[in-house]
Amino acid sequence: MKKRNFPVHDVRRYLEPGPIVLVSSHWRGQSNVMTLGWHTVLEFTPSLVGLMISNGNHSHEMIRRSKECVINVPTTKLTDTVAGIGNCSGSEVDKFERFDLTKVPASRVAAPLIRECHASFECHLHDAAMISHYNFFIFEVVQAHVAARPKHPETLHYTGDGVFMVAGRTVSRRSMFRPGML
Repeated sequence: MKKRNFPVHDVRRYLEPGPIVLVSSHWRGQSNVMTLGWHTVLEFTPSLVGLMISNGNHSHEMIRRSKECVINVPTTKLTDTVAGIGNCSGSEVDKFERFDLTKVPASRVAAPLIRECHASFECHLHDAAMISHYNFFIFEVVQAHVAARPKHPETLHYTGDGVFMVAGRTVSRRSMFRPGML
């Protein structure tokens, strides 16, 4: 496979770790939602997830102060909504209203779940050590809600420049894994 030089500032186009998510927050009577692509699983038990939330985002301060959020996983049905949410500010508009999203009360946090999303993960801030330096929040997922079907939904993966890839096709190699390594 022949390779070419590639701009280092664009390597994220190949390394984005997972699907685009909608992160909902709540602080002092106000709810917001933002589109986010920079997240990663950090640990299985406890279930730790890292989110890079720029301090330029309206949600950053709400989440920093409340110390909680909900990570919602949209499917391709919400592609236009995902793009729209990512291109406006919650300081100027009620994104739930503008994009016709249904807030569902969470069981362990004040931030709302989004009914239209395939999965919603309620999170408490686990470690704040890297927020001020890198805008990197480490959350513990304390409650998970996932639709029964489809088992492998079509999710969006951002590659930059307004382009998404779609995931959903599965390839199994389960027989190659030891039970403890699944």
